[in-house]
Amino acid sequence: MTLLITGGTVIGPTGAAPADVLVDGETIAAIYTPGAGPADTETMDATGKYVIPGGIDAHTHMELPFGGTFASDTFETGTKAAAFGGTTTIIDFAVQRTGEVVQDGLAAWHAKADGNCHVDYAFHMILGGVDDDSLKAMDQLVADEGITSFKLFMAYPGVFYSNDGQILRAMQKARDNGAVIMMHAENGIAIDVLVQQALARGETDPIHHGLTRPEALEAEATNRAIMLAEVAQDCPLYIVHLSASRALAAVAAARDAGRNVFAETCPQYLYLTLEDQLGAPGFEGAKWVCSTPLRSKHESHQKDLWQGLRTNDLAVVSTDHCPFCFKDQKELGIGDFSKIPNGIGGVEHRVDLLYQGVVDGKLSLRRWVETIATTPARMFGLYPRKGVIAPGSDADIVVYDPNGRTRISVETHHMNMDHSAYEGYEIAGKVDTVISRGEVIVREGAYHGAKGRGKYLPRGLSSYLV
Repeated sequence: MTLLITGGTVIGPTGAAPADVLVDGETIAAIYTPGAGPADTETMDATGKYVIPGGIDAHTHMELPFGGTFASDTFETGTKAAAFGGTTTIIDFAVQRTGEVVQDGLAAWHAKADGNCHVDYAFHMILGGVDDDSLKAMDQLVADEGITSFKLFMAYPGVFYSNDGQILRAMQKARDNGAVIMMHAENGIAIDVLVQQALARGETDPIHHGLTRPEALEAEATNRAIMLAEVAQDCPLYIVHLSASRALAAVAAARDAGRNVFAETCPQYLYLTLEDQLGAPGFEGAKWVCSTPLRSKHESHQKDLWQGLRTNDLAVVSTDHCPFCFKDQKELGIGDFSKIPNGIGGVEHRVDLLYQGVVDGKLSLRRWVETIATTPARMFGLYPRKGVIAPGSDADIVVYDPNGRTRISVETHHMNMDHSAYEGYEIAGKVDTVISRGEVIVREGAYHGAKGRGKYLPRGLSSYLV
């Protein structure tokens, strides 16, 4: 298919400018000054709208087994929901647990995703057991499988936890093979003590999930991870789902020193709070149980996170999309907050929620596109195939209407969840059209794609390192 998108404002690394975009097959063929494109081509009118690269959500968990259940979105339902929200690529996490073979974990995730995805996808690899075999597997995955990022956990003892020695060994291996280490930075050993103490006092409501995971233990773990990466000769380090001011300050200090230290945040930490959501009456707060947890509205976390996005101390906004239904899944934790499955669904809403930051004067248009698309592509070895509107790049394009409005609700979302974390939110903007590799898959709220059209993306090394 050949298609000329006319009349829109293209937003890219250098800012916003009127331009027409020619799509030929699965790629972008040319960028023209307005009106200079070929006259004998099918056109799409984007007058008054923004033309941006398709979003890249670099942190999702489709079908993740957790807490005796599974994340409620499959790769089929989750990637379709992503498409409706303007995300045309996800990077999910394949899982290796202690005692399992790394390659077997990757094969299991390929089996889940293959033939089921509506948009393109790639994988990070969770290492739940760092030993000689898994360290060798890191080299093989980088060289042969297009897996160039590995996630470790300082939390969840007995499930995914790695001690400092294991973390250091994995970082040394990543420093040698060029991979990025992604870190869930919370002091899980101390958190488990606080959890048991709270339950012994009869403090079982969902708000205690947040109170037993204080921001000091996120800051401590973040700083420790940064120091371990320094010992590993500046191994590239990426802190996932950063939620709090002091953890951000540790990342900012490392970056000011010229270190390869990066971080993402998520929409839930920009908009939701410990008191208003986790502290909702009765068991209602379980809907917002996630780790790291929501933070207090009485502190400066949200203000500081928005500032971190402006200054690039926070490079990326991902969702950590890990949805669970309230009934039968979140309810597993009635009477014991520690048994509530951890996760919030949001893969469908990231582009809109970050655009609201533009409307509110917290982000520029350029930073909006960088945080949702361009930087994730560069950080995780997909650029320039993804993340930019440029000749030769994949034709992953979103036409975004700044004059539209989006109301978020369980009644209208496409994620496989029985509630919405952002119920009733009104966004001053709307996804109008979504194009994935040259194919219009969403237009004016109607879906035109198909299960199985999404392709697996082997990734190269990061092009975002200093």
